[in-house]
Amino acid sequence: MSAVAAPLICIDCRYVRARPSGIGEVTAQLAAHAPALWPEARFLLLKHRHAGRLSEAPNVEERVVAHAANGPVTMWALPQFVDLAGVSLFHAPFNILPAGLGMPSVATVHDLMWLTHPDWAARPGWRGRVDRAFYRHGLRRAVAKATRIACVSAATAAEIATFAPDAAARTRVTLSGVDAAFRPVPVEGGGRRYILSVGQYAPYKNHDRVLDAFARMAADAPDLDLVFVQRQGAGSAALRPRAAALGVAERVRFAPPVDREGLVRLYSGAAALAHPSLMEGFGNPLAEAMACGCPVVTSDRSAMPEVTGGAALLVDPTDVEGLATALRRVTSDPVLASELRAKGLARAAQLSWRAFAEANVAIYRELLA
Repeated sequence: MSAVAAPLICIDCRYVRARPSGIGEVTAQLAAHAPALWPEARFLLLKHRHAGRLSEAPNVEERVVAHAANGPVTMWALPQFVDLAGVSLFHAPFNILPAGLGMPSVATVHDLMWLTHPDWAARPGWRGRVDRAFYRHGLRRAVAKATRIACVSAATAAEIATFAPDAAARTRVTLSGVDAAFRPVPVEGGGRRYILSVGQYAPYKNHDRVLDAFARMAADAPDLDLVFVQRQGAGSAALRPRAAALGVAERVRFAPPVDREGLVRLYSGAAALAHPSLMEGFGNPLAEAMACGCPVVTSDRSAMPEVTGGAALLVDPTDVEGLATALRRVTSDPVLASELRAKGLARAAQLSWRAFAEANVAIYRELLA
Protein backbone atom coordinates (compact mmCIF):
# COMPACT_ATOMS: atom_id res chain seq x y z
CA MET A 1 0.00 0.00 0.00
CA SER A 2 1.42 3.37 -1.00
CA ALA A 3 1.88 6.03 1.62
CA VAL A 4 -0.59 8.92 1.72
CA ALA A 5 1.07 12.12 0.51
CA ALA A 6 1.54 14.83 3.11
CA PRO A 7 -0.92 17.69 2.65
CA LEU A 8 0.42 20.83 1.00
CA ILE A 9 -0.83 24.08 2.55
CA CYS A 10 -0.30 27.31 0.67
CA ILE A 11 -0.26 30.56 2.66
CA ASP A 12 -0.19 33.80 0.68
CA CYS A 13 2.38 35.87 2.59
CA ARG A 14 2.87 38.74 0.16
CA TYR A 15 1.76 41.33 2.73
CA VAL A 16 5.02 40.68 4.57
CA ARG A 17 7.51 43.31 3.44
CA ALA A 18 9.69 46.11 4.79
CA ARG A 19 6.79 48.53 5.29
CA PRO A 20 5.06 47.64 8.57
CA SER A 21 1.38 46.77 8.61
CA GLY A 22 -0.98 44.99 10.96
CA ILE A 23 -1.91 42.35 8.39
CA GLY A 24 1.75 41.92 7.50
CA GLU A 25 2.59 41.20 11.14
CA VAL A 26 -0.26 38.69 11.43
CA THR A 27 0.89 36.91 8.27
CA ALA A 28 4.56 36.89 9.27
CA GLN A 29 3.73 35.33 12.62
CA LEU A 30 1.54 32.69 10.98
CA ALA A 31 4.35 31.79 8.57
CA ALA A 32 6.89 31.66 11.40
CA HIS A 33 4.86 29.38 13.69
CA ALA A 34 2.45 27.22 11.69
CA PRO A 35 4.88 24.85 9.89
CA ALA A 36 6.49 23.74 13.15
CA LEU A 37 3.06 23.02 14.62
CA TRP A 38 2.27 20.52 11.86
CA PRO A 39 5.63 19.03 10.84
CA GLU A 40 4.00 16.20 8.89
CA ALA A 41 2.42 18.68 6.48
CA ARG A 42 4.21 20.65 3.77
CA PHE A 43 3.86 24.43 3.48
CA LEU A 44 4.17 26.64 0.42
CA LEU A 45 4.63 30.31 1.32
CA LEU A 46 4.03 32.83 -1.45
CA LYS A 47 6.05 35.96 -0.75
CA HIS A 48 6.84 39.46 -1.96
CA ARG A 49 10.11 39.89 -3.84
CA HIS A 50 11.47 42.16 -1.11
CA ALA A 51 10.60 39.85 1.75
CA GLY A 52 13.31 37.96 3.58
CA ARG A 53 13.20 34.40 4.84
CA LEU A 54 9.78 33.72 6.37
CA SER A 55 10.36 30.36 8.07
CA GLU A 56 13.27 28.18 9.09
CA ALA A 57 11.15 25.01 9.27
CA PRO A 58 12.32 22.13 7.03
CA ASN A 59 8.81 21.46 5.69
CA VAL A 60 8.57 24.87 3.99
CA GLU A 61 9.04 26.03 0.41
CA GLU A 62 9.07 29.78 -0.22
CA ARG A 63 8.19 31.11 -3.65
CA VAL A 64 8.45 34.72 -4.86
CA VAL A 65 5.39 36.02 -6.72
CA ALA A 66 5.88 39.07 -8.90
CA HIS A 67 2.29 40.26 -8.77
CA ALA A 68 0.92 42.55 -6.05
CA ALA A 69 -1.11 41.05 -3.22
CA ASN A 70 -3.83 43.65 -3.80
CA GLY A 71 -3.98 43.54 -7.57
CA PRO A 72 -6.09 42.16 -10.40
CA VAL A 73 -4.00 39.01 -10.86
CA THR A 74 -4.53 38.05 -7.23
CA MET A 75 -8.22 38.84 -7.36
CA TRP A 76 -9.20 37.17 -10.61
CA ALA A 77 -6.40 35.00 -12.04
CA LEU A 78 -3.92 33.84 -9.39
CA PRO A 79 -4.04 30.11 -10.33
CA GLN A 80 -3.14 31.08 -13.91
CA PHE A 81 0.04 32.89 -12.83
CA VAL A 82 1.12 30.82 -9.81
CA ASP A 83 1.50 27.04 -9.98
CA LEU A 84 -0.82 25.70 -7.29
CA ALA A 85 -0.76 22.11 -8.52
CA GLY A 86 -0.87 19.72 -5.60
CA VAL A 87 -1.99 22.37 -3.09
CA SER A 88 -4.42 20.78 -0.62
CA LEU A 89 -5.56 24.02 1.04
CA PHE A 90 -5.09 27.71 0.25
CA HIS A 91 -5.01 30.38 2.99
CA ALA A 92 -5.63 34.00 1.99
CA PRO A 93 -4.80 36.02 5.15
CA PHE A 94 -5.60 39.55 3.95
CA ASN A 95 -9.38 39.97 3.61
CA ILE A 96 -9.78 39.07 -0.06
CA LEU A 97 -10.19 35.60 -1.58
CA PRO A 98 -8.77 34.93 -5.06
CA ALA A 99 -11.10 33.53 -7.70
CA GLY A 100 -10.67 30.16 -9.32
CA LEU A 101 -9.20 28.20 -6.42
CA GLY A 102 -9.90 24.52 -6.90
CA MET A 103 -9.13 23.43 -3.34
CA PRO A 104 -10.54 24.15 0.15
CA SER A 105 -9.76 27.70 1.26
CA VAL A 106 -9.33 29.72 4.42
CA ALA A 107 -9.75 33.51 4.32
CA THR A 108 -8.69 35.62 7.27
CA VAL A 109 -11.18 38.47 7.57
CA HIS A 110 -9.81 41.18 9.83
CA ASP A 111 -12.89 43.41 9.69
CA LEU A 112 -15.80 44.28 7.40
CA MET A 113 -14.99 47.97 7.08
CA TRP A 114 -14.95 47.92 3.28
CA LEU A 115 -18.51 46.55 3.32
CA THR A 116 -20.01 48.47 6.23
CA HIS A 117 -18.07 51.77 6.39
CA PRO A 118 -15.91 52.10 3.25
CA ASP A 119 -15.42 55.86 3.72
CA TRP A 120 -13.45 55.14 6.90
CA ALA A 121 -10.77 53.29 4.93
CA ALA A 122 -10.75 54.68 1.39
CA ARG A 123 -8.28 57.19 0.04
CA PRO A 124 -9.74 60.39 -1.43
CA GLY A 125 -10.52 60.82 -5.11
CA TRP A 126 -10.55 58.24 -7.87
CA ARG A 127 -8.10 55.98 -6.06
CA GLY A 128 -10.57 55.65 -3.24
CA ARG A 129 -13.33 54.68 -5.66
CA VAL A 130 -11.10 51.98 -7.13
CA ASP A 131 -10.21 50.76 -3.63
CA ARG A 132 -13.87 50.50 -2.67
CA ALA A 133 -14.80 48.44 -5.73
CA PHE A 134 -11.77 46.16 -5.42
CA TYR A 135 -11.90 45.39 -1.71
CA ARG A 136 -15.67 45.11 -1.52
CA HIS A 137 -15.58 42.52 -4.30
CA GLY A 138 -12.83 40.45 -2.72
CA LEU A 139 -14.26 40.68 0.78
CA ARG A 140 -17.74 39.66 -0.36
CA ARG A 141 -16.23 36.64 -2.09
CA ALA A 142 -14.26 35.72 1.04
CA VAL A 143 -17.36 35.83 3.23
CA ALA A 144 -19.51 33.97 0.71
CA LYS A 145 -17.08 31.38 -0.69
CA ALA A 146 -14.25 30.60 1.75
CA THR A 147 -14.50 27.09 3.17
CA ARG A 148 -13.57 28.56 6.53
CA ILE A 149 -13.35 32.19 7.65
CA ALA A 150 -10.71 32.98 10.27
CA CYS A 151 -11.22 36.13 12.35
CA VAL A 152 -8.55 37.82 14.46
CA SER A 153 -11.14 38.70 17.12
CA ALA A 154 -14.53 37.53 18.34
CA ALA A 155 -15.81 41.02 17.53
CA THR A 156 -15.15 40.47 13.83
CA ALA A 157 -16.73 37.01 13.98
CA ALA A 158 -19.86 38.56 15.50
CA GLU A 159 -19.89 41.24 12.82
CA ILE A 160 -19.76 38.59 10.11
CA ALA A 161 -22.61 36.66 11.73
CA THR A 162 -24.72 39.83 11.67
CA PHE A 163 -23.78 40.79 8.12
CA ALA A 164 -24.00 37.28 6.63
CA PRO A 165 -25.77 34.87 9.03
CA ASP A 166 -25.15 31.91 6.72
CA ALA A 167 -21.38 32.43 7.15
CA ALA A 168 -21.44 32.07 10.94
CA ALA A 169 -21.07 28.27 10.90
CA ARG A 170 -17.94 28.57 8.74
CA THR A 171 -16.31 31.19 10.97
CA ARG A 172 -13.60 30.53 13.54
CA VAL A 173 -11.80 32.94 15.91
CA THR A 174 -8.00 33.04 15.71
CA LEU A 175 -7.14 35.79 18.18
CA SER A 176 -4.01 37.74 17.29
CA GLY A 177 -1.02 38.00 19.58
CA VAL A 178 1.92 40.25 20.36
CA ASP A 179 5.61 39.60 19.79
CA ALA A 180 8.04 39.15 22.70
CA ALA A 181 10.08 42.03 21.26
CA PHE A 182 7.47 44.35 22.73
CA ARG A 183 8.43 44.68 26.39
CA PRO A 184 9.18 47.51 28.81
CA VAL A 185 12.63 48.96 28.21
CA PRO A 186 14.50 51.70 30.07
CA VAL A 187 14.21 55.14 28.50
CA GLU A 188 16.38 58.18 29.04
CA GLY A 189 14.91 60.75 31.38
CA GLY A 190 14.92 64.49 31.02
CA GLY A 191 12.73 64.75 27.94
CA ARG A 192 9.20 66.01 27.75
CA ARG A 193 6.34 63.66 28.55
CA TYR A 194 4.15 62.64 25.64
CA ILE A 195 0.96 60.93 24.58
CA LEU A 196 1.52 58.50 21.71
CA SER A 197 -0.77 57.67 18.78
CA VAL A 198 0.25 54.88 16.39
CA GLY A 199 -1.28 53.87 13.06
CA GLN A 200 -1.71 54.85 9.44
CA TYR A 201 -3.42 58.16 8.70
CA ALA A 202 -6.88 56.96 7.65
CA PRO A 203 -10.33 58.16 8.73
CA TYR A 204 -11.04 55.13 10.91
CA LYS A 205 -7.92 55.79 13.01
CA ASN A 206 -9.58 59.01 14.21
CA HIS A 207 -6.38 61.06 14.44
CA ASP A 208 -8.25 64.32 13.96
CA ARG A 209 -10.16 63.72 17.19
CA VAL A 210 -6.96 62.67 18.98
CA LEU A 211 -5.51 66.06 18.09
CA ASP A 212 -8.68 67.89 19.10
CA ALA A 213 -8.76 66.08 22.46
CA PHE A 214 -5.11 66.90 23.10
CA ALA A 215 -5.79 70.57 22.38
CA ARG A 216 -8.60 70.57 24.97
CA MET A 217 -6.37 69.16 27.70
CA ALA A 218 -3.14 70.92 26.71
CA ALA A 219 -3.57 73.90 29.01
CA ASP A 220 -3.99 71.56 32.00
CA ALA A 221 -0.82 69.63 31.12
CA PRO A 222 1.87 72.05 29.91
CA ASP A 223 4.54 69.34 30.25
CA LEU A 224 2.87 67.03 27.71
CA ASP A 225 3.35 66.69 23.95
CA LEU A 226 1.49 64.59 21.40
CA VAL A 227 3.52 62.24 19.17
CA PHE A 228 2.10 60.59 16.04
CA VAL A 229 3.67 57.52 14.45
CA GLN A 230 1.96 57.21 11.07
CA ARG A 231 3.23 54.57 8.67
CA GLN A 232 1.47 55.99 5.61
CA GLY A 233 -0.93 58.71 4.52
CA ALA A 234 -0.62 62.48 4.48
CA GLY A 235 -1.06 62.79 8.21
CA SER A 236 1.39 65.57 8.95
CA ALA A 237 0.21 67.67 5.99
CA ALA A 238 -3.39 67.40 7.16
CA LEU A 239 -2.82 67.69 10.91
CA ARG A 240 -0.13 70.40 11.15
CA PRO A 241 -2.48 73.19 10.01
CA ARG A 242 -5.13 71.86 12.38
CA ALA A 243 -2.64 71.87 15.25
CA ALA A 244 -1.66 75.45 14.41
CA ALA A 245 -5.29 76.54 14.37
CA LEU A 246 -5.78 74.93 17.77
CA GLY A 247 -2.69 76.64 19.17
CA VAL A 248 -0.71 73.48 19.92
CA ALA A 249 1.53 73.18 16.86
CA GLU A 250 4.75 73.40 18.89
CA ARG A 251 3.63 70.48 21.06
CA VAL A 252 2.60 68.07 18.27
CA ARG A 253 5.34 65.92 16.74
CA PHE A 254 5.35 63.49 13.85
CA ALA A 255 7.94 60.79 14.34
CA PRO A 256 10.06 59.75 11.35
CA PRO A 257 9.80 56.11 10.27
CA VAL A 258 10.87 53.94 13.20
CA ASP A 259 11.98 50.32 13.37
CA ARG A 260 10.59 47.87 15.91
CA GLU A 261 13.11 48.73 18.59
CA GLY A 262 12.39 52.42 18.13
CA LEU A 263 8.69 51.75 18.50
CA VAL A 264 9.31 49.73 21.66
CA ARG A 265 11.17 52.71 23.14
CA LEU A 266 8.36 55.06 22.18
CA TYR A 267 5.74 52.84 23.82
CA SER A 268 7.90 52.35 26.91
CA GLY A 269 8.39 56.08 27.40
CA ALA A 270 4.86 57.26 26.66
CA ALA A 271 2.54 58.59 29.33
CA ALA A 272 -0.37 56.99 27.45
CA LEU A 273 -1.42 55.52 24.12
CA ALA A 274 -4.38 57.30 22.50
CA HIS A 275 -6.08 54.81 20.19
CA PRO A 276 -9.74 55.81 19.77
CA SER A 277 -10.30 54.04 16.43
CA LEU A 278 -13.77 53.87 14.96
CA MET A 279 -13.22 50.20 14.08
CA GLU A 280 -10.48 47.61 14.48
CA GLY A 281 -10.31 43.93 13.62
CA PHE A 282 -7.79 43.65 16.45
CA GLY A 283 -5.57 46.72 16.77
CA ASN A 284 -1.91 45.72 17.06
CA PRO A 285 -0.84 48.99 18.76
CA LEU A 286 -3.10 48.10 21.70
CA ALA A 287 -1.33 44.82 22.35
CA GLU A 288 2.10 46.32 21.67
CA ALA A 289 1.54 49.24 24.03
CA MET A 290 0.24 47.03 26.84
CA ALA A 291 3.21 44.68 26.43
CA CYS A 292 5.53 47.68 26.86
CA GLY A 293 3.79 48.87 30.00
CA CYS A 294 2.12 51.87 28.35
CA PRO A 295 -1.32 52.86 29.74
CA VAL A 296 -3.99 52.67 27.03
CA VAL A 297 -7.00 54.83 26.23
CA THR A 298 -9.10 53.29 23.47
CA SER A 299 -12.61 52.93 22.05
CA ASP A 300 -15.56 51.25 23.68
CA ARG A 301 -16.55 49.45 20.47
CA SER A 302 -15.48 46.91 17.86
CA ALA A 303 -12.59 44.66 18.98
CA MET A 304 -10.92 47.15 21.30
CA PRO A 305 -12.63 46.18 24.60
CA GLU A 306 -11.96 42.52 23.76
CA VAL A 307 -8.28 43.07 23.00
CA THR A 308 -7.57 45.20 26.07
CA GLY A 309 -9.59 42.90 28.33
CA GLY A 310 -10.31 45.38 31.12
CA ALA A 311 -6.80 46.86 31.04
CA ALA A 312 -7.65 50.19 29.37
CA LEU A 313 -9.83 53.26 29.77
CA LEU A 314 -12.65 52.96 27.22
CA VAL A 315 -14.27 55.99 25.59
CA ASP A 316 -16.80 56.81 22.90
CA PRO A 317 -14.45 57.57 19.99
CA THR A 318 -16.76 60.28 18.66
CA ASP A 319 -16.77 62.15 21.99
CA VAL A 320 -13.79 64.51 21.93
CA GLU A 321 -14.42 65.82 25.43
CA GLY A 322 -14.69 62.28 26.79
CA LEU A 323 -11.40 61.36 25.14
CA ALA A 324 -9.73 64.49 26.55
CA THR A 325 -11.04 63.65 30.02
CA ALA A 326 -9.70 60.08 29.86
CA LEU A 327 -6.27 61.24 28.65
CA ARG A 328 -6.21 63.92 31.34
CA ARG A 329 -7.01 61.29 33.99
CA VAL A 330 -4.37 58.77 33.01
CA THR A 331 -1.60 61.34 32.52
CA SER A 332 -2.27 63.18 35.79
CA ASP A 333 -3.00 60.27 38.16
CA PRO A 334 0.12 58.16 38.84
CA VAL A 335 -1.91 55.55 40.74
CA LEU A 336 -4.31 55.04 37.84
CA ALA A 337 -1.42 54.93 35.36
CA SER A 338 0.36 52.30 37.46
CA GLU A 339 -2.80 50.19 37.65
CA LEU A 340 -3.27 50.34 33.89
CA ARG A 341 0.36 49.41 33.30
CA ALA A 342 0.08 46.33 35.51
CA LYS A 343 -3.22 45.24 33.97
CA GLY A 344 -1.90 45.86 30.48
CA LEU A 345 1.20 43.74 31.04
CA ALA A 346 -0.95 40.91 32.37
CA ARG A 347 -3.35 41.13 29.44
CA ALA A 348 -0.57 41.26 26.85
CA ALA A 349 0.93 38.11 28.35
CA GLN A 350 -2.29 36.30 27.36
CA LEU A 351 -1.98 37.31 23.69
CA SER A 352 0.21 34.64 22.10
CA TRP A 353 1.25 34.35 18.48
CA ARG A 354 1.79 30.64 19.02
CA ALA A 355 -1.81 30.29 20.18
CA PHE A 356 -2.90 32.28 17.11
CA ALA A 357 -0.99 29.89 14.83
CA GLU A 358 -2.36 26.87 16.70
CA ALA A 359 -5.91 28.10 16.06
CA ASN A 360 -5.17 28.41 12.34
CA VAL A 361 -3.54 24.98 12.16
CA ALA A 362 -6.60 23.54 13.88
CA ILE A 363 -8.65 24.91 10.95
CA TYR A 364 -6.27 23.30 8.46
CA ARG A 365 -6.54 19.96 10.23
CA GLU A 366 -10.32 20.23 10.41
CA LEU A 367 -10.61 20.82 6.67
CA LEU A 368 -8.09 18.17 5.68
CA ALA A 369 -9.15 15.46 8.13
